[in-house]
Amino acid sequence: MTFGTMHYLIGGVVALLAVASLAGWAISRRVTSDAARQTVRNLNARIKAWWVMVAIFAVAFVFGKAVTILLFVAVSFYCLREFYSLTPTHPSDHAAMAAAFYIFLPLQYWLVWIDWVTMLTIAIPVYAFLALPVLSMLKGVTADYLQRVAKIQWGLMLAVFCISHAPALLMLDLGGTPPVQLLFFLVTVVQLSDVLQYVAGKLFGRHKMAPNVSPSKTWEGLIGGGLAATGVGAALWWITPFSPFEAAGMAFAIVVAGALGGLVLSAVKRSLGAKDWGVMIEGHGGALDRMDSVTFAAPLFFHLVNYFFAR
Repeated sequence: MTFGTMHYLIGGVVALLAVASLAGWAISRRVTSDAARQTVRNLNARIKAWWVMVAIFAVAFVFGKAVTILLFVAVSFYCLREFYSLTPTHPSDHAAMAAAFYIFLPLQYWLVWIDWVTMLTIAIPVYAFLALPVLSMLKGVTADYLQRVAKIQWGLMLAVFCISHAPALLMLDLGGTPPVQLLFFLVTVVQLSDVLQYVAGKLFGRHKMAPNVSPSKTWEGLIGGGLAATGVGAALWWITPFSPFEAAGMAFAIVVAGALGGLVLSAVKRSLGAKDWGVMIEGHGGALDRMDSVTFAAPLFFHLVNYFFAR
């Protein structure tokens, strides 16, 4: 790991956040309407959430692979807890849920630790998907059985399987490129895209993408914020094994996948009558609210990198 490069990258993000925080504070002093105040509060909440995430990831990057994996274990645990807490469960499913938390979650990250790529990609989609319905079936309760099992499987897929593909980037042999820099690329693009889409949507948004799913998301926000995040990804080509054009393509794939992940998780929340997955991050929902874009972007990015660039 080129500590100097990561040091400069994290320092650059901290400087950018400092400017954003100062700008948010200055704007909050000037707005007068209630709608404008709400928009600024939402933007500042996103910036505060970024400060928390950057601090956590900085510690992980500095202390290496073990701490990074443990960080994502904690993230997956909290996301899975939020998913199961918000989705209705039945006492007969407790054994399956316990297996999700205490068998398949640690197993998935142990596979990341030992660099077993093949098993990483099938342990949950194959073995967990077969085992969890059996555990629920043993209690003999058939009422809403399919829906109950699907919720347990879907939560495990999103919160553990999908998110684990972010630290799984550390498994890849990328020649002279430290894989931790690919993790930085992924997290930066996907989270910056979220903020830029919000800002672009507030400034230029006119046409709703999916008004019944996420009323605040607009096509103008997606295009404007997505193109800006893609440009940032292209500018970061030098920390990756990609050319500038390839980095732009990878960033674009992350943006699109992240936007779809956010919409899908919003649809799940809407179906449950909830606004946020939790209250872990003050003013900005739970852990899964911050990781919803990562759930779709991380697996796609991992497999694109693994197929085209890993040795």
